[in-house]
Amino acid sequence: MAKQINIIDAKNHVNETVRIGVWLTDKRSSGKISFLQLRDGTAFFQGVVVKNDVSEAVFQLAKEVKQESSMWVTGVIHEDSRSHFGYEIEISNIEIVGESENFPITPKEHGIEFLLDHRHLWLRSRRPYAIMQIRNELIHATHRFFDQEGFLKFDPPILTANAPEGTTELFHIDYFDEDAYLSQSGQLYEEAGAMAFNKVYSFGPTFRAEKSKTRRHLTEFWMIEPEMAFMHQEQSLEIQERYIAYLVQSVLDHCQYALKLLDRDPKILEKYTKTPYPRISYDEAIEMLQKNNFDVKWGDDFGSPEETFISDQFEQPVFVLNYPKTIKPFYMKSHPTRDDVYLCADMLAPEGYGEIIGGSERETDFETLKQSIIDAGLKPEDYDWYLDLRRFGSVPHAGFGLGLERAITWICHLDHLREAIPFPRMINRMRP
Repeated sequence: MAKQINIIDAKNHVNETVRIGVWLTDKRSSGKISFLQLRDGTAFFQGVVVKNDVSEAVFQLAKEVKQESSMWVTGVIHEDSRSHFGYEIEISNIEIVGESENFPITPKEHGIEFLLDHRHLWLRSRRPYAIMQIRNELIHATHRFFDQEGFLKFDPPILTANAPEGTTELFHIDYFDEDAYLSQSGQLYEEAGAMAFNKVYSFGPTFRAEKSKTRRHLTEFWMIEPEMAFMHQEQSLEIQERYIAYLVQSVLDHCQYALKLLDRDPKILEKYTKTPYPRISYDEAIEMLQKNNFDVKWGDDFGSPEETFISDQFEQPVFVLNYPKTIKPFYMKSHPTRDDVYLCADMLAPEGYGEIIGGSERETDFETLKQSIIDAGLKPEDYDWYLDLRRFGSVPHAGFGLGLERAITWICHLDHLREAIPFPRMINRMRP
């Protein structure tokens, strides 16, 4: 009996007869030969059915089988240098498992809204396949990196009574007659974790009720948030650039097939594995923008056009350091020689993808932090537990957050975050 394998393992079975469970993505015929485009969830490749080498019934099946029908195919694996995958199967037998009729996503151009309405089926296509493979690799690489760096995986709550940056952009929940919110960040809880375990990181879903329709925003996305005790901002920046370089290298090492399917040039990504990354101050960024006719003044936050222009001046991710206090959250630490900026940084991705990491050193002084909470229009009593971290053995500490979908969008060179997550949630989309 032929050995059962997955398509991805075809390279290990050249010239062997194997059996594979597959779905049909497309087909074409050329006289006495049928070419079946097949997938099994691990990869895509071509099946070739030659009329003179199979029974009449098998060749008829090859001609009649419909898109997305499932089947078992048996045949011999051959090398195929013309394809992205590099291998194909010469089919000797076909067994239909589940028939499919009128599959809505045909091998033609479809509008993005149609594809998102059928996201549960669109996921079967080559492009979503490649993106999800890279997403999966970034998830595994994240856990490997922080494990190697001595971090503890720490899980903050998703339901919270308060927030790092106020509650105006949070999803409200009636929690047994109390106000609660879906978390926009686990950072405050991560700080508690760092005081207990030195270095921690969380990896989980976060929620922002921003009424934004830009290509860089989702209402539900995944964040990686490390927090480190006994650490200043400069040390945190070094970890951030090592982390990003590690992620990109992991994709280069393990996702070459996916990169080929996306036509993403690995040579471009290789540049991002070299550290250190360039750094400029917010002041320098403002000067750069003003010299190039951007209508910005000191104290303004950067939008997509500004971030894109800044990142276009560099061939690697770039840190923008020390933003004004007026546009950043209350928990950041003041610059040691300036009263108007925080010890913070955003990392801007190259190729116009904007901010992918935001981080800072955290304020450690109890009275200073309490006053910052008040100045932000928040109630100190709501943050009493957070202030406790400064009452009992406060130490210098820093942290940052990476938006997973933003990193995927940049590494895969996508147009919109909606492709970087299996089922995107936006202000105009809750289904499927």
